[in-house]
Amino acid sequence: MVYETGNRTVDDAVRRVLDGERLDRTDGLALLAQPVEPLSAGADLVRREFSDGAVDACSIVNAKAGDCAEDCGFCAQSAHFDTGIDTYGFLGPEKVLEAARRAERDGAQRFGIVVAEKGVSREHRPDEWDDIVRAIRLVRDETDVEVDASLGLLTETEAEILAAEGLNHYNHNIETSRRYFPEVVGTHSFEDRLKTLRRAKAVGMDLCAGVILGMGESPADRVDAAIELQEIGVSSLPVNVLNPVAGTPLGDRDHADISKPALLKTIAVYRFLHPETRVRLTGGREVNLAPDEQHLPFEAGADGILTGDYLTTEGQDPGDDIEIMRRAGLEPNREVNDFDPEEVRDGHQDPAPDTAVGTATSNASTELDD
Repeated sequence: MVYETGNRTVDDAVRRVLDGERLDRTDGLALLAQPVEPLSAGADLVRREFSDGAVDACSIVNAKAGDCAEDCGFCAQSAHFDTGIDTYGFLGPEKVLEAARRAERDGAQRFGIVVAEKGVSREHRPDEWDDIVRAIRLVRDETDVEVDASLGLLTETEAEILAAEGLNHYNHNIETSRRYFPEVVGTHSFEDRLKTLRRAKAVGMDLCAGVILGMGESPADRVDAAIELQEIGVSSLPVNVLNPVAGTPLGDRDHADISKPALLKTIAVYRFLHPETRVRLTGGREVNLAPDEQHLPFEAGADGILTGDYLTTEGQDPGDDIEIMRRAGLEPNREVNDFDPEEVRDGHQDPAPDTAVGTATSNASTELDD
């Protein structure tokens, strides 16, 4: 079969990727300079060759919110900034399980337990560590979703324990390029993040690590971040788009510092650089893409989505996400959690809350009022 978009640079890249060649930084920069239409078409060709033709959905719970000692400039949960969010300690294993069951009904294949802090500490907070491990066991044993987690920096021993408990993916975003990282985070280093990713991978966990676009980084930074992830080897690459939160250093703007064409081109380039990876559209898409535009990233190589609410901001109904997939000519993944997409699409009849993080927020409020 001949694959042609009419753009020589894109067509050459498609051919090389399909021949098994790994593209590099020079290739990524050259592709990023191409017009969005042929680049998106070429990325879609690559996705069709390497993907299963389905969009994989994950969902998360904000299992411990706020008062984080780190100063990540995009984050509403940092104790360094006054953002007005509700804060609470670890929800507890049963409440995490309730959120996972909601995610399962929403059609998620994966469920992520997210804790806001530099890193869980088996040594310094043993009770919290034990609760996290119990939560992982409950989700693993009581649902059909694969259990993932984002728990910050890990020691080698902590990584070994989590892997032994059956944690499937470890999420630890690098956020941006090595060069631009100090402009966004000052309380830990880019290398700190890479060390945790290497430790998780060394004990057999798959890696979910990605970026936030539109924080003021250059186009080259976006490519450089993808190359870093290429070197580490990730199976899921979440692409967040900045949703500015008032009170944070990046909160004094209406939207992310990236245009719609640049966003689509970046996603397409990530597909070329990571042909066998889930390129996952995650936070900020509702703020930076209109409802009738959200299918476009899936026509530019994306094949994963974070459905439901986010850590401190609302998302959209999972049924709407299924419609977005279908508008792009794709279907939701049902390999792990064989749910009924029509039931999800038709909406929820329960009075509250509709998503995993919504469940967590509601439970946290109850817990704090007791």
